[in-house]
Formats: sequence, C-alpha cells, structure tokens
Amino acid sequence: MSRTKRESPRAPHSAPKYTTFIVKQPAELMTFLMEKMSGISRNKIKALLTHRTVLVDQKITTLYNFPLQPGMKVQISSEKGKKEFRSSLLKIVYEDAYIIVIDKREGLLSIATERQKERTAYSILTEYVQRSGRQHRVFIVHRLDKDTSGLMVLAKDEKTKRTLQDNWDQIVTDRRYVAVLSGEMEKDSGTVTSWLRDNKVYVTYSSMSNNGGDKAITHYKVIKKRNNYTLVELELETGRKNQIRVHMQDLQHPVVGDIKYGNGDDPIGRLGLHAFKLCFYHPITRELLKFEIPYPASFKKLFLKKEEEES
Repeated sequence: MSRTKRESPRAPHSAPKYTTFIVKQPAELMTFLMEKMSGISRNKIKALLTHRTVLVDQKITTLYNFPLQPGMKVQISSEKGKKEFRSSLLKIVYEDAYIIVIDKREGLLSIATERQKERTAYSILTEYVQRSGRQHRVFIVHRLDKDTSGLMVLAKDEKTKRTLQDNWDQIVTDRRYVAVLSGEMEKDSGTVTSWLRDNKVYVTYSSMSNNGGDKAITHYKVIKKRNNYTLVELELETGRKNQIRVHMQDLQHPVVGDIKYGNGDDPIGRLGLHAFKLCFYHPITRELLKFEIPYPASFKKLFLKKEEEES
C-alpha cells in the first residue's frame, strides 16, 4: 500500500510533453497539421507556430509552409509559452542548437556599428538566448541593410559562424530578393555584372571594368510592371555590400525609397527591398534547409492600388 502512495504523486509527470505525428508523404506543415488535428482552424495552427510550440525532427519551426518529407517527426509541445518569443521587430522562423533564422523588419540594424548604437537584431536575439543561460550567445553570419527586410541566419557558437562564413558560397544554394523599382524596366530579365568599391564617405560606386573592387553579379526577372513601377525578383550570385541597390541604380531603375542610391521616389514609405528566399546546407547536419517568406503587404498594395485605379 505504501508503495502505491509513493508512486502516485509521480504519475502526472509521466504524461507526454508532446503530441507526435510521423510524416507519411510530402506536404507543407500547415496542410499536414490541419489534416492531423481534425477540426482545428488555420488561425489556431498559426498561433501554435507563432508561439513556437511546433517542432519538426526536434527543431522549433514557425514557417507555415515548411516542407515535410516522409519519415519526419512533427511534435506539438504541451508546455505552452515556454519557448515563446515576442518582438515587433523580428520573427524567428527556425531555430535549433546551432543556428537561428529570422525575418527582420525594415528599420532594424543587423548589428551596431561605430556610428550607430541603437537596438539591433543582434541585441534582441542575445537577450533571447541568454534566458537559457548568461553564457549563451549569437553570432552574426551576414547582414541585411537597416532598411531591408527579410531572412537572415545567425549562429549560436563561433565554430558554426566560421563554418558558414568561410564556406558561404558553397553552403548557400539560393538567395533571392524582391524589389520595387522606380520606372518600368525595358527588359524582362537580365544580369548586371560590375566591380564595387566604397569611397571615403562609405558610398559604394560601380565600375563595368575591373577597378580593383569586388566583382558583383546580380540576376533579375520582372514579375510585374504597372504605372511607372516594376516589381522584380533578384538572385544574387555574389553577396556584396549594397550590391542590389547599386546595380539597380546602374540600370537607371533604382529601388524606391532608397535615399542613398535612389531618385527620390518613395511611394511606400520604406526601402522597397526584401530578402524573401534563403536556401542553404546546414553547417553541422548538412541537411538542405529551404526558407521562403511572403512579400511585404506594402509591395503588393502598391500594384493592386494602381490596378484598381485603372478599372
């Protein structure tokens, strides 16, 4: 009898912490969860993702269209709020023991500089990881301009950071941006190649012949043209500082809202540049990770508004 009494208080702690599903066929995470969790709404699933309670193969993910493959294990944590992260300036798209992938808002610096000491993606994420211990850190792998929004990857240790930086061109398989440009482009696709150098006041300038600077290659494809604006998708073959903004200036169709390299055209009240796709091999597991986030609503509204005015 005494043995039964000693065991009974431990019973609640033996309850499973997760609801687990095994993936049988390829599907996006949202579709999979709606099928498995019968009767649940899309908004409820979005809340589960936002609150960071969904794990794929024991890795937190908040990406609704995360591609699932047969054999993967999807878990819903019952410890609500334990891993929750809230910030109006960035979202965590993916996290594991080695890396964090974020969606950064425009207006947020990646990391402080000697001239700019304000709140940054680096400081926000440092505070987050240090909830688990003051010794925890994050490391910047690459940067987005302050006024550019979109996907960034950070490392959780120095070795992972070095692996990513030293092998960036081999590890990254696809890196794309979407941009709103001033004017309607003459060609529907093309490539810009030039050499980029900074002058003494940190303005990047471009030369079509080798001037001793860094060679930069940008591929572009027009998505939509309307009423003196162009929406383009840009694929980087190289990742140089200010590359897209300077190359669009070279084409005489600068990114809207670009104070430094633009023509004063600012229809959406922000720089019209967004890093929407990032695919790379995990620096430790070698797994190919693919991330894609929606275009900003302000980009879409600019073109929808023009269409409505015409009709």
